[in-house]
Amino acid sequence: MAEFILKVLVLSIFLSVLIKQGGPYLPIAATNTTALIAVLTPSIFLAGLLGWRWQKRMER
Repeated sequence: MAEFILKVLVLSIFLSVLIKQGGPYLPIAATNTTALIAVLTPSIFLAGLLGWRWQKRMER
């Protein structure tokens, strides 16, 4: 379980750094909506992955 949490943490850090470093190079308008989407996307993505994994585990 600790290994899985570590993988999620590393992926989250990678996505955060990617957004922070790569964001200025994207031709996207700097609006509140765009910032909200950029901040919430990694969390929603990881929640989806965790939910999918949990669902597969419950099927067993």
